Amino acid sequence: MLIIFTDLDGTLLDRDTYSWQAALPALSQIRDRSIPLVFVTSKTRGEVEFWRRAIQNEHPFIVENGGAAFIPERYFPEPMPGVRRDAYHVLEWGTPYAQLIADLRDASVASRCPITAFHELAVEEVAKLCDLPLEQARLASQREYDEPFLVREESRVPALLAAIEARGRKWTKGGRFWHIVGANDKEVAVRALTALFERTYGPVVTAGLGDGLNDAAFLQATTTPIIIQSDAAEILSTRIPRALVTARPGPQGWNEAVLSMFRR
Repeated sequence: MLIIFTDLDGTLLDRDTYSWQAALPALSQIRDRSIPLVFVTSKTRGEVEFWRRAIQNEHPFIVENGGAAFIPERYFPEPMPGVRRDAYHVLEWGTPYAQLIADLRDASVASRCPITAFHELAVEEVAKLCDLPLEQARLASQREYDEPFLVREESRVPALLAAIEARGRKWTKGGRFWHIVGANDKEVAVRALTALFERTYGPVVTAGLGDGLNDAAFLQATTTPIIIQSDAAEILSTRIPRALVTARPGPQGWNEAVLSMFRR
């Protein structure tokens, strides 16, 4: 059985327009073959639910850089670990949001590195910075396990990152935003969901698709890692020498990579 784990921004979704139309042929094949397609993203639960409805996806999904995995009720026949919330079983690895904000504030002061944290931005500012409609900007602001932030003094970034680590937190970067997270990462969540699929279906084959440096670890955790062409592709390919690299970026590259798997 094949399971596909995919990043969204810059991968399945065009980084500038958020369109996925170029990936429609591959998405159709995935549906016809009943292949689970699991979103693995820095986006919030609300954002992912928006895209799941748009793309007609009903599979588990991983949010906020591995902060949690949301598994639809009755998706797996066996009893599920985690907590029940709304119509999901939720597996949580992330640090509570309020604690992340406090640690980020402390790290900024200690490192003398001025920042603008995501929670300080009005919805209209989020919409402008991320080029999002207001409703999607509102969903992006509903964070639970990960706080993006902008750095206002680049020379102080190393000191800031060291201060974040000193507080027992991790950091990553996606696009223009840095992120502070807890002990979670995408890899841990991908491995946990893979184990749940194997518990139900036996051995599985996994493919992972991503375009950013924050995708490196989860791509390593899959059977077939695929790097979607981007500014980070060269660095990613040195970190994951066995990975395939697409010639085209975004959903065009995603579509070609997925369809090529079916031709083998």
